[in-house]
Amino acid sequence: MFQIGKTLISEEIIENDFVCNLTACKGACCIDGDAGAPLEDKETEILVDIYKDVKPFLRPEGIAVIEKEGAFVKGEDGEWETPLVNGSECAYVVFSDNGTAKCGLEDAYNAGVTKWKKPVSCHLYPVRIREYTEFTAVNYHKWEICDPACSLGAELKVPIYKFVKDALIRKFGKKWYAELESVATDMTK
Repeated sequence: MFQIGKTLISEEIIENDFVCNLTACKGACCIDGDAGAPLEDKETEILVDIYKDVKPFLRPEGIAVIEKEGAFVKGEDGEWETPLVNGSECAYVVFSDNGTAKCGLEDAYNAGVTKWKKPVSCHLYPVRIREYTEFTAVNYHKWEICDPACSLGAELKVPIYKFVKDALIRKFGKKWYAELESVATDMTK
């Protein structure tokens, strides 16, 4: 672990490679698991505010769950998250013609309907953020469904921190990311 400001960062995000391989996994991270995407407090308000604009981009199953449970729910860990369809699929997931899971929120953003891309936790994946009183932990979340992404990242020689560069800048800012790049350069000499 190393520290930048009030963040403690796992060296794994520098040492491991990763590039999403949707051809191989078909977006399994959006449909497998037993919890929705983690949400920050301010993101819960955004989801409520943009729901009417995003709704045309969603599946009927997702709409039904959102309208029954709400735009967000409190997870078993007491944190905010997206609601689930059938106990596993994110309510905001949609599917391409070839069955690949995609984000309906991101589809609305790409269409210019909203100005918010998607939850920062999704944008950061496979990096997970955990807020504590004194610091923020920045860790690599290993999940076997992402083995193809690890293989592709290794083949292309793209470390995790570079793969999620835009998301890390979105979360922590350009100055923070520049410090991370400096640490990575020193570590990989």
